[in-house]
Amino acid sequence: MSDAEAARKAAIKQDFIDARGYWSQTWEPLLDIAPDYFAAYTKLSSTPWKNGTLSPKVKELIYIAIDSSTTHMYEPGLRVHVRNALRHGATRDEIMEVYQLTSVLGVHTITMGVPALREVLTNMGRGEEVALRELTPRQQKLKADFIAARGYWAELWDAVLALSPDYFEAYAEFSSVPWKFGTLEPKVREFIYIAIDTATTHLHEQGTRVHMENALKHGATPAEIMEVMELTSVLGVHTLSVGLPVLLDELKKAEAQKA
Repeated sequence: MSDAEAARKAAIKQDFIDARGYWSQTWEPLLDIAPDYFAAYTKLSSTPWKNGTLSPKVKELIYIAIDSSTTHMYEPGLRVHVRNALRHGATRDEIMEVYQLTSVLGVHTITMGVPALREVLTNMGRGEEVALRELTPRQQKLKADFIAARGYWAELWDAVLALSPDYFEAYAEFSSVPWKFGTLEPKVREFIYIAIDTATTHLHEQGTRVHMENALKHGATPAEIMEVMELTSVLGVHTLSVGLPVLLDELKKAEAQKA
């Protein structure tokens, strides 16, 4: 490597550190093999850090959410961002709260599946089996309790409450734990939901709209929500952070076979 090339790579590395506030050894092979790509990634991933208004701690909590999501589960990045969040002042309980908020993603099986079930039955002439009727006293209470705990109601819950009040009651209790006992701002909780719903591994538009509306009601600005999405959008770089070590390992094995 020439002195000029080494100096350029050192400058790219410093740009990343200056913008993102950390360095991980996982980036070294990418910087070494593809400095142009890494420089472009640095510019992309640094935009919300240079121009945004969310605190560094909140930014790192968003990374924790998308890396720990059941649709991704990227442990190397999760460790980096847990470490960064702690350095920026996050507490154990705050990170646990992010995990709890993120863990509700499984309910989208229900919020996607129930409308599909109702549509299929309706098309088969059996819509009466899943028709929405006047709520029973128990269902009315469950709805009121959900609104009191979560601060909103969305039309998507109507059919779930009608078809399986027992499930709805259990889910309401499960999802309300961080809202009842956590300490993060309500709008930050909604940012976590927005991040995991807009992540490229999930792309759940219905939930995204609900939680954007909730965040705005809790005082979030359009710029803050845009910043959440900018932070979330860099998830695709894990193709490189996972793929490059595999490539290097296979190249090494191939060279050894030739020897």
